[in-house]
Amino acid sequence: MLKAIVAASTSADAAAAAEEIAGKIKQPDLKAVFAYCSCDYDVAELIGSLGKKLGVPVFGNTSFTGVITPEGYAGGGKPFIGAMALCDPDLTIGTAALPKEGDSIARGKELAIAAKKAAGRDDAPDYFYMAASPAEEEFYAEGIAEEIGRVPFFGGSAADNTIEGNWLLYADDQCFADGCVTAFFYGGPKMTNLFTGAYRETDDFGVITKIQGNRTICEIDGVPALKKYQEWRGLPDSDVLGGNLLGTSVVSPLGVKDRLGKLVAIRHPMFGNADYSINVGNNLAEKTTVIRMEASVDELIASAGAALKALTDKTPGRITAFHLVHCGGRRAAIGDRIGEVADGLKEAAGDIPFLAEFTFGEYGVERDDVNACGGLMLSFTAFYE
Repeated sequence: MLKAIVAASTSADAAAAAEEIAGKIKQPDLKAVFAYCSCDYDVAELIGSLGKKLGVPVFGNTSFTGVITPEGYAGGGKPFIGAMALCDPDLTIGTAALPKEGDSIARGKELAIAAKKAAGRDDAPDYFYMAASPAEEEFYAEGIAEEIGRVPFFGGSAADNTIEGNWLLYADDQCFADGCVTAFFYGGPKMTNLFTGAYRETDDFGVITKIQGNRTICEIDGVPALKKYQEWRGLPDSDVLGGNLLGTSVVSPLGVKDRLGKLVAIRHPMFGNADYSINVGNNLAEKTTVIRMEASVDELIASAGAALKALTDKTPGRITAFHLVHCGGRRAAIGDRIGEVADGLKEAAGDIPFLAEFTFGEYGVERDDVNACGGLMLSFTAFYE
Protein backbone atom coordinates (compact mmCIF):
# COMPACT_ATOMS: atom_id res chain seq x y z
CA MET A 1 0.00 0.00 0.00
CA LEU A 2 1.22 3.48 -0.86
CA LYS A 3 2.53 5.64 1.96
CA ALA A 4 3.06 9.26 0.94
CA ILE A 5 5.13 11.69 3.00
CA VAL A 6 4.94 15.41 2.24
CA ALA A 7 7.41 18.07 3.36
CA ALA A 8 8.29 21.66 2.55
CA SER A 9 11.22 23.98 3.25
CA THR A 10 11.78 27.70 2.85
CA SER A 11 15.48 27.60 3.67
CA ALA A 12 17.37 30.10 1.53
CA ASP A 13 20.28 27.69 1.07
CA ALA A 14 19.85 24.88 -1.46
CA ALA A 15 22.00 22.38 0.45
CA ALA A 16 20.19 23.11 3.71
CA ALA A 17 16.79 22.78 2.01
CA ALA A 18 17.79 19.40 0.53
CA GLU A 19 19.01 18.22 3.93
CA GLU A 20 15.77 19.30 5.59
CA ILE A 21 13.53 17.65 3.00
CA ALA A 22 15.55 14.41 2.94
CA GLY A 23 15.40 14.16 6.71
CA LYS A 24 11.62 14.41 6.67
CA ILE A 25 10.75 12.07 3.80
CA LYS A 26 13.32 9.26 3.70
CA GLN A 27 11.44 6.05 4.47
CA PRO A 28 11.62 2.31 3.74
CA ASP A 29 10.33 1.29 0.29
CA LEU A 30 10.87 4.84 -1.02
CA LYS A 31 10.51 4.65 -4.82
CA ALA A 32 10.41 8.23 -6.12
CA VAL A 33 9.80 11.84 -5.14
CA PHE A 34 7.75 14.62 -6.72
CA ALA A 35 9.54 17.92 -6.05
CA TYR A 36 8.46 21.48 -6.89
CA CYS A 37 10.71 24.38 -6.04
CA SER A 38 11.54 28.04 -6.53
CA CYS A 39 13.60 29.08 -9.54
CA ASP A 40 15.49 31.36 -7.10
CA TYR A 41 17.54 28.34 -5.99
CA ASP A 42 20.46 26.76 -7.77
CA VAL A 43 17.93 24.16 -8.87
CA ALA A 44 20.44 21.67 -10.28
CA GLU A 45 22.30 21.69 -6.95
CA LEU A 46 19.10 21.38 -4.92
CA ILE A 47 17.57 18.51 -6.87
CA GLY A 48 20.89 16.75 -7.42
CA SER A 49 21.68 16.89 -3.70
CA LEU A 50 18.22 15.64 -2.77
CA GLY A 51 18.49 12.76 -5.24
CA LYS A 52 21.87 11.68 -3.85
CA LYS A 53 20.61 11.77 -0.28
CA LEU A 54 17.52 9.71 -1.11
CA GLY A 55 18.92 7.37 -3.76
CA VAL A 56 15.70 7.41 -5.83
CA PRO A 57 14.42 9.46 -8.79
CA VAL A 58 13.46 13.04 -7.90
CA PHE A 59 11.45 14.77 -10.61
CA GLY A 60 9.24 17.79 -11.29
CA ASN A 61 9.62 21.45 -12.19
CA THR A 62 9.84 24.93 -10.76
CA SER A 63 6.52 26.27 -9.46
CA PHE A 64 5.00 29.76 -9.64
CA THR A 65 5.57 31.56 -6.30
CA GLY A 66 5.05 28.60 -3.96
CA VAL A 67 3.50 25.27 -3.06
CA ILE A 68 0.73 24.13 -0.73
CA THR A 69 1.02 21.20 1.69
CA PRO A 70 -1.14 20.20 4.69
CA GLU A 71 0.96 22.70 6.67
CA GLY A 72 -0.27 25.53 4.43
CA TYR A 73 1.15 27.77 1.72
CA ALA A 74 4.96 27.96 1.50
CA GLY A 75 6.68 30.52 -0.66
CA GLY A 76 5.71 34.06 -1.41
CA GLY A 77 8.88 36.15 -1.13
CA LYS A 78 10.99 33.21 0.09
CA PRO A 79 12.69 30.38 -1.82
CA PHE A 80 10.70 27.18 -1.35
CA ILE A 81 10.59 23.48 -2.11
CA GLY A 82 7.72 21.07 -1.61
CA ALA A 83 8.17 17.32 -1.99
CA MET A 84 6.03 14.20 -1.88
CA ALA A 85 7.75 10.86 -1.28
CA LEU A 86 6.08 7.74 -2.66
CA CYS A 87 6.74 4.59 -0.63
CA ASP A 88 5.23 1.32 -1.81
CA PRO A 89 6.87 -2.12 -2.19
CA ASP A 90 4.58 -2.91 -5.14
CA LEU A 91 5.29 0.30 -7.07
CA THR A 92 7.76 0.65 -9.94
CA ILE A 93 8.46 4.07 -11.46
CA GLY A 94 10.56 4.72 -14.54
CA THR A 95 11.61 8.31 -15.18
CA ALA A 96 13.04 10.03 -18.25
CA ALA A 97 14.02 13.60 -19.13
CA LEU A 98 15.04 15.03 -22.48
CA PRO A 99 15.72 18.63 -23.50
CA LYS A 100 14.01 19.86 -26.64
CA GLU A 101 15.68 18.74 -29.82
CA GLY A 102 14.08 18.50 -33.25
CA ASP A 103 10.49 17.32 -33.59
CA SER A 104 8.69 17.22 -30.24
CA ILE A 105 6.41 14.34 -31.23
CA ALA A 106 9.46 12.21 -32.00
CA ARG A 107 11.05 13.42 -28.76
CA GLY A 108 7.97 12.30 -26.84
CA LYS A 109 8.33 8.83 -28.29
CA GLU A 110 11.98 8.78 -27.22
CA LEU A 111 10.90 9.77 -23.72
CA ALA A 112 8.42 6.91 -23.54
CA ILE A 113 11.03 4.39 -24.65
CA ALA A 114 13.50 5.72 -22.09
CA ALA A 115 10.95 5.68 -19.25
CA LYS A 116 10.01 2.06 -19.97
CA LYS A 117 13.68 1.13 -19.99
CA ALA A 118 14.26 2.93 -16.68
CA ALA A 119 11.42 0.91 -15.16
CA GLY A 120 12.80 -2.33 -16.56
CA ARG A 121 9.62 -2.84 -18.55
CA ASP A 122 8.66 -3.12 -22.20
CA ASP A 123 4.91 -2.66 -21.75
CA ALA A 124 2.74 0.44 -21.30
CA PRO A 125 2.45 1.87 -17.79
CA ASP A 126 -0.78 1.94 -15.80
CA TYR A 127 -0.62 5.77 -16.00
CA PHE A 128 2.04 8.42 -16.36
CA TYR A 129 3.11 11.86 -15.20
CA MET A 130 4.42 14.55 -17.52
CA ALA A 131 5.99 17.98 -17.06
CA ALA A 132 7.12 20.17 -19.94
CA SER A 133 8.12 23.68 -20.83
CA PRO A 134 5.16 25.93 -21.77
CA ALA A 135 5.27 25.62 -25.54
CA GLU A 136 4.80 22.16 -27.05
CA GLU A 137 3.10 20.11 -24.35
CA GLU A 138 0.54 18.62 -26.72
CA PHE A 139 3.25 17.35 -29.06
CA TYR A 140 5.24 15.61 -26.33
CA ALA A 141 2.03 13.94 -25.13
CA GLU A 142 1.23 12.88 -28.69
CA GLY A 143 4.65 11.30 -29.08
CA ILE A 144 4.35 9.40 -25.81
CA ALA A 145 0.93 8.13 -26.92
CA GLU A 146 2.39 6.92 -30.21
CA GLU A 147 4.64 4.62 -28.24
CA ILE A 148 2.34 3.39 -25.44
CA GLY A 149 -1.20 4.00 -26.69
CA ARG A 150 -4.06 5.58 -24.75
CA VAL A 151 -2.86 5.73 -21.15
CA PRO A 152 -4.19 8.28 -18.61
CA PHE A 153 -1.79 11.05 -17.58
CA PHE A 154 -1.52 14.02 -15.25
CA GLY A 155 0.94 16.86 -14.65
CA GLY A 156 1.68 20.42 -15.65
CA SER A 157 4.07 22.86 -17.28
CA ALA A 158 7.05 24.41 -15.52
CA ALA A 159 6.60 27.94 -14.18
CA ASP A 160 8.69 30.77 -12.78
CA ASN A 161 7.84 33.63 -10.45
CA THR A 162 8.06 36.47 -12.99
CA ILE A 163 6.76 34.89 -16.24
CA GLU A 164 10.13 35.54 -17.88
CA GLY A 165 11.07 32.02 -18.94
CA ASN A 166 13.26 31.27 -15.91
CA TRP A 167 11.49 27.96 -15.27
CA LEU A 168 13.29 24.62 -15.11
CA LEU A 169 12.39 20.94 -15.45
CA TYR A 170 14.32 18.14 -13.81
CA ALA A 171 14.54 14.39 -13.29
CA ASP A 172 17.46 12.32 -12.07
CA ASP A 173 20.62 14.19 -13.14
CA GLN A 174 18.92 16.24 -15.87
CA CYS A 175 17.92 19.90 -15.42
CA PHE A 176 16.89 22.17 -18.29
CA ALA A 177 14.46 24.93 -19.30
CA ASP A 178 13.06 23.58 -22.55
CA GLY A 179 11.98 19.99 -22.96
CA CYS A 180 9.97 17.33 -21.19
CA VAL A 181 10.08 15.04 -18.15
CA THR A 182 7.97 11.93 -17.63
CA ALA A 183 7.46 9.23 -15.01
CA PHE A 184 5.79 5.91 -15.83
CA PHE A 185 3.88 4.18 -13.00
CA TYR A 186 3.57 0.38 -12.80
CA GLY A 187 1.79 -1.48 -10.00
CA GLY A 188 1.18 0.13 -6.63
CA PRO A 189 -1.74 2.51 -6.23
CA LYS A 190 -4.40 3.18 -8.82
CA MET A 191 -5.03 6.72 -10.05
CA THR A 192 -8.04 8.85 -10.81
CA ASN A 193 -7.91 12.42 -12.11
CA LEU A 194 -10.29 15.36 -12.11
CA PHE A 195 -9.49 17.89 -14.84
CA THR A 196 -11.53 21.07 -14.77
CA GLY A 197 -11.47 24.81 -15.26
CA ALA A 198 -14.44 25.26 -12.93
CA TYR A 199 -15.64 28.15 -15.08
CA ARG A 200 -19.21 28.88 -16.16
CA GLU A 201 -20.11 28.95 -19.83
CA THR A 202 -21.56 32.21 -21.19
CA ASP A 203 -23.70 32.65 -24.30
CA ASP A 204 -20.76 34.31 -26.09
CA PHE A 205 -19.17 31.91 -28.57
CA GLY A 206 -17.83 31.88 -32.09
CA VAL A 207 -15.96 29.86 -34.69
CA ILE A 208 -12.24 30.31 -35.19
CA THR A 209 -12.05 31.32 -38.86
CA LYS A 210 -8.33 32.07 -39.04
CA ILE A 211 -5.39 30.92 -36.98
CA GLN A 212 -1.63 31.38 -37.27
CA GLY A 213 0.53 28.50 -36.16
CA ASN A 214 -1.01 26.58 -33.29
CA ARG A 215 -1.55 29.28 -30.68
CA THR A 216 -2.49 32.59 -32.32
CA ILE A 217 -6.18 33.21 -33.03
CA CYS A 218 -6.45 35.75 -35.84
CA GLU A 219 -10.21 35.76 -36.42
CA ILE A 220 -13.40 34.61 -34.71
CA ASP A 221 -16.47 34.62 -36.97
CA GLY A 222 -14.43 36.53 -39.54
CA VAL A 223 -13.75 39.37 -37.07
CA PRO A 224 -10.31 40.12 -35.57
CA ALA A 225 -10.21 37.86 -32.52
CA LEU A 226 -9.35 40.54 -29.99
CA LYS A 227 -12.12 42.80 -31.32
CA LYS A 228 -14.58 39.94 -30.84
CA TYR A 229 -13.35 39.40 -27.27
CA GLN A 230 -13.65 43.12 -26.56
CA GLU A 231 -17.18 43.12 -27.96
CA TRP A 232 -18.16 40.27 -25.67
CA ARG A 233 -16.76 41.93 -22.57
CA GLY A 234 -17.10 45.63 -23.38
CA LEU A 235 -13.42 46.34 -22.74
CA PRO A 236 -11.22 49.18 -24.05
CA ASP A 237 -7.95 48.60 -25.90
CA SER A 238 -5.96 49.49 -22.78
CA ASP A 239 -7.28 46.39 -20.99
CA VAL A 240 -6.48 43.88 -23.72
CA LEU A 241 -3.50 45.01 -25.80
CA GLY A 242 -0.09 43.56 -25.11
CA GLY A 243 0.49 41.75 -21.85
CA ASN A 244 -2.51 43.41 -20.21
CA LEU A 245 -4.67 40.68 -21.69
CA LEU A 246 -2.96 38.04 -19.55
CA GLY A 247 -4.41 39.31 -16.27
CA THR A 248 -7.65 40.70 -17.74
CA SER A 249 -8.65 37.29 -19.13
CA VAL A 250 -8.14 35.15 -16.02
CA VAL A 251 -11.74 35.73 -14.91
CA SER A 252 -13.03 35.31 -18.47
CA PRO A 253 -10.91 33.02 -20.68
CA LEU A 254 -11.90 30.97 -23.70
CA GLY A 255 -12.97 27.33 -23.63
CA VAL A 256 -13.19 24.52 -26.19
CA LYS A 257 -15.43 21.48 -25.70
CA ASP A 258 -14.38 17.94 -26.44
CA ARG A 259 -16.37 15.98 -29.01
CA LEU A 260 -18.79 14.67 -26.34
CA GLY A 261 -19.16 17.95 -24.47
CA LYS A 262 -17.89 16.37 -21.26
CA LEU A 263 -14.75 18.50 -20.90
CA VAL A 264 -14.24 22.21 -21.56
CA ALA A 265 -10.51 22.73 -21.95
CA ILE A 266 -9.60 26.30 -21.05
CA ARG A 267 -7.49 28.40 -23.41
CA HIS A 268 -5.89 31.38 -21.70
CA PRO A 269 -5.71 34.56 -23.85
CA MET A 270 -2.19 35.71 -23.00
CA PHE A 271 -1.23 38.57 -25.31
CA GLY A 272 -3.20 41.01 -27.44
CA ASN A 273 -1.29 41.77 -30.63
CA ALA A 274 -1.32 45.07 -32.51
CA ASP A 275 -3.28 43.43 -35.36
CA TYR A 276 -5.92 42.34 -32.81
CA SER A 277 -4.98 38.69 -32.93
CA ILE A 278 -4.70 36.79 -29.64
CA ASN A 279 -1.86 34.59 -28.45
CA VAL A 280 -3.23 31.75 -26.32
CA GLY A 281 -1.53 29.29 -24.01
CA ASN A 282 -2.45 26.02 -25.75
CA ASN A 283 -3.10 24.67 -29.22
CA LEU A 284 -6.27 25.46 -31.18
CA ALA A 285 -7.52 24.83 -34.70
CA GLU A 286 -9.59 26.58 -37.34
CA LYS A 287 -13.30 25.77 -37.70
CA THR A 288 -13.69 24.94 -34.01
CA THR A 289 -15.85 26.84 -31.54
CA VAL A 290 -14.51 28.87 -28.64
CA ILE A 291 -16.76 29.84 -25.73
CA ARG A 292 -16.21 32.76 -23.41
CA MET A 293 -16.06 31.42 -19.85
CA GLU A 294 -16.48 33.24 -16.53
CA ALA A 295 -15.52 32.93 -12.86
CA SER A 296 -15.04 35.56 -10.18
CA VAL A 297 -11.97 35.58 -7.95
CA ASP A 298 -14.17 34.30 -5.13
CA GLU A 299 -15.18 31.40 -7.35
CA LEU A 300 -11.55 30.69 -8.31
CA ILE A 301 -10.67 30.46 -4.63
CA ALA A 302 -13.61 28.20 -3.77
CA SER A 303 -13.06 25.96 -6.79
CA ALA A 304 -9.90 24.30 -5.40
CA GLY A 305 -11.56 22.84 -2.32
CA ALA A 306 -14.71 22.00 -4.29
CA ALA A 307 -12.67 20.18 -6.96
CA LEU A 308 -10.83 18.15 -4.34
CA LYS A 309 -14.13 17.14 -2.76
CA ALA A 310 -15.47 16.17 -6.20
CA LEU A 311 -12.34 14.10 -6.86
CA THR A 312 -12.81 12.32 -3.55
CA ASP A 313 -16.43 11.55 -4.43
CA LYS A 314 -15.49 10.08 -7.85
CA THR A 315 -12.61 7.93 -6.55
CA PRO A 316 -13.79 4.31 -6.12
CA GLY A 317 -11.29 3.22 -3.46
CA ARG A 318 -9.38 4.25 -0.35
CA ILE A 319 -7.36 7.37 -1.16
CA THR A 320 -3.77 7.41 0.12
CA ALA A 321 -2.48 10.71 -1.38
CA PHE A 322 -3.36 13.66 -3.60
CA HIS A 323 -1.17 15.29 -6.26
CA LEU A 324 -2.63 18.71 -7.12
CA VAL A 325 -1.76 20.85 -10.13
CA HIS A 326 -3.19 24.38 -9.79
CA CYS A 327 -2.78 26.95 -12.55
CA GLY A 328 -0.34 29.77 -11.82
CA GLY A 329 -2.57 32.29 -13.62
CA ARG A 330 -5.41 31.52 -11.21
CA ARG A 331 -2.97 31.83 -8.33
CA ALA A 332 -1.85 35.28 -9.60
CA ALA A 333 -5.46 36.49 -9.72
CA ILE A 334 -6.05 35.14 -6.20
CA GLY A 335 -3.06 37.11 -4.91
CA ASP A 336 -2.82 37.59 -1.15
CA ARG A 337 -5.87 35.40 -0.58
CA ILE A 338 -3.90 32.23 -1.40
CA GLY A 339 -4.25 31.20 2.24
CA GLU A 340 -7.96 30.71 1.61
CA VAL A 341 -7.12 28.20 -1.12
CA ALA A 342 -4.81 26.36 1.27
CA ASP A 343 -7.55 26.27 3.91
CA GLY A 344 -10.04 24.89 1.39
CA LEU A 345 -7.65 22.16 0.29
CA LYS A 346 -6.82 21.18 3.87
CA GLU A 347 -10.49 20.93 4.76
CA ALA A 348 -11.29 18.83 1.69
CA ALA A 349 -8.25 16.54 2.09
CA GLY A 350 -8.76 15.82 5.79
CA ASP A 351 -5.88 13.64 6.98
CA ILE A 352 -4.83 12.56 3.46
CA PRO A 353 -1.39 13.94 2.49
CA PHE A 354 -1.24 16.24 -0.52
CA LEU A 355 1.13 18.47 -2.46
CA ALA A 356 -0.03 21.32 -4.72
CA GLU A 357 2.12 23.12 -7.29
CA PHE A 358 1.38 26.15 -9.51
CA THR A 359 1.97 25.71 -13.23
CA PHE A 360 1.75 27.56 -16.56
CA GLY A 361 -0.22 24.72 -18.17
CA GLU A 362 -2.17 21.75 -16.84
CA TYR A 363 -2.63 18.18 -18.11
CA GLY A 364 -5.29 15.67 -17.20
CA VAL A 365 -7.85 13.14 -18.30
CA GLU A 366 -11.61 13.52 -17.96
CA ARG A 367 -14.02 10.92 -19.34
CA ASP A 368 -13.29 8.40 -22.08
CA ASP A 369 -9.58 8.31 -21.20
CA VAL A 370 -8.80 11.21 -23.52
CA ASN A 371 -5.73 13.11 -22.33
CA ALA A 372 -5.84 16.88 -22.72
CA CYS A 373 -3.78 19.99 -22.01
CA GLY A 374 -5.19 23.33 -20.92
CA GLY A 375 -4.49 26.54 -19.09
CA LEU A 376 -6.16 28.18 -16.07
CA MET A 377 -7.21 24.70 -14.98
CA LEU A 378 -7.00 22.30 -12.07
CA SER A 379 -5.60 18.80 -12.61
CA PHE A 380 -6.23 17.01 -9.31
CA THR A 381 -5.09 13.40 -8.96
CA ALA A 382 -5.92 10.84 -6.29
CA PHE A 383 -3.81 7.75 -5.63
CA TYR A 384 -5.98 5.00 -4.16
CA GLU A 385 -6.15 1.33 -3.23
